[in-house]
Amino acid sequence: MSMFKWEVVDPAPGEAVMPHQRLGWGKTVGLGAQHVVAMFGATFVFPLVMGLDANLAIMFSGICTILFLLVCNNKVPSYLGTSAAFVGAVAAIRLQGGDSADVTGAILVAGLVLAALGVVVHFAGAGLINKILPPAVTGAVVMLIGFNLAPVVAQTYWPQDQWVALLTTTFLVAASVLLPGFWSRIAVFLALIFGYVISWIFDGVFGPITSTLAGATEATEHDRVTWAGVKAADWIGLPSGQLGDGVDVVHGPSFSLSFILLVLPGVIALIAENTGHVKAVAEMTGDDLDPYMGRAIGADGAATALASLFGGSPTTTYAENIGVMSATRVYSTAAYYVAAAVAILLGLCPKFGAIVNATPGGVLGGITVVLYGMIGLVGAKIWVENRVDFGNPVNMVGLAAGIIAGIGGVTLTIGDDFELGGIALGSILVIVYFHMVKGRTPASTSGEVTKTL
Repeated sequence: MSMFKWEVVDPAPGEAVMPHQRLGWGKTVGLGAQHVVAMFGATFVFPLVMGLDANLAIMFSGICTILFLLVCNNKVPSYLGTSAAFVGAVAAIRLQGGDSADVTGAILVAGLVLAALGVVVHFAGAGLINKILPPAVTGAVVMLIGFNLAPVVAQTYWPQDQWVALLTTTFLVAASVLLPGFWSRIAVFLALIFGYVISWIFDGVFGPITSTLAGATEATEHDRVTWAGVKAADWIGLPSGQLGDGVDVVHGPSFSLSFILLVLPGVIALIAENTGHVKAVAEMTGDDLDPYMGRAIGADGAATALASLFGGSPTTTYAENIGVMSATRVYSTAAYYVAAAVAILLGLCPKFGAIVNATPGGVLGGITVVLYGMIGLVGAKIWVENRVDFGNPVNMVGLAAGIIAGIGGVTLTIGDDFELGGIALGSILVIVYFHMVKGRTPASTSGEVTKTL
């Protein structure tokens, strides 16, 4: 059967629609639109906080989703949205004077590494992942990636408008937990709209605010919501213009070994994400997807490299869209092709991108304070779900130094002009120390070490 021929079904209530099946095209288009809404919030928020173009990110999310589905032979229904795995490293690159070309160059290399690892996993088997990156290690790396971002919120976004940030955070927390079903899944998108409205009201009631905008060196008086760029933008066209640091929206990458080493730990997070998502889809559909694990990881890496080659954001499979499948029990890959097409069309609307790029700093502060914390807590979630035993000193001591080094920004200077620090150093220490002591701690001393700690 051709990859682009789906069996048309009309399931009874509660009956699943499998990846090789589809509903009528009307319902399939509706489901595809639902997938767009599910991925929408995070897919354009993360490019904003990384200083990249949201329009380009949305467009490449569609292109990369199609690439992923093709590589996986339509067996793994997933949407590739913007990844948060590199946000901390991007912040570190910019703090060290790197621009957007340095960011996309480093991420491109990370994407190629992930693609190569996907090829290795495809031929060696999915079991290889747990041998090199067991849950104790992946949880620690994901945790330090998230918590390393705390200073970015505190120093860049939150101070731009603390009260809008606080109100946006409060709304996001409440919406994520209290709203029913699908609405809670798009809480980030709803919080962004809420923050926009509050910012507009504050402009009318309190007037302009004096604060330091992202990338600026001193405070200035400005409106919270400025839509001059929105009015000037065209309705139809390719992503264009310049980013906040003066680099063109569509640009070629620049390569620096120091910056590449900063982003490579994000590869570990992407492996963990892809592995978990493929297993989740397999559990829902009842299909054995282990033979496609390497393809999924490799496809994500290739997609990340492709997007970065043109200045786009890194990609990853999205839990939000897996949640939509869980709720609807429709796993048809046809719906993902529809979602990808809609995303590409949105990316070709510069006015839409201008609206996104006009998001007030206080709104981003309110959203990122939650999102960054959630990234860190995903690491703890990995530990809990895999029952990592911290009574075992291998897990306790073997991970401790790396976590603190990564979150605290500890640095190691090598030679005159090379510095290893933050996420990169923390991830290396986590992996090296864990494997150094794994299986070598005498059982008779474990209780003593734990007690001492």
